[in-house]
Amino acid sequence: MMETITIQVDPEIAKAYRETKPEKQQKIGMFLNVMLKKAINQKPLLDIMEEASQQAIANGMTPEILQSILNDDN
Repeated sequence: MMETITIQVDPEIAKAYRETKPEKQQKIGMFLNVMLKKAINQKPLLDIMEEASQQAIANGMTPEILQSILNDDN
């Protein structure tokens, strides 16, 4: 079961997130969940990034999907 938390972000990030499609919001949420989980474990950043990358790939993340998330298009 997932829970909702509130975090502060720059206004342009909040605006872009609100304006994106729900499917993309879900992908962003999954990515942030992995990153936050790893950050809480207080591992070195490179270890966190490597593990997040491996988990994302294992869950079907491809370079194309990541690029579509990072692009400005909705």
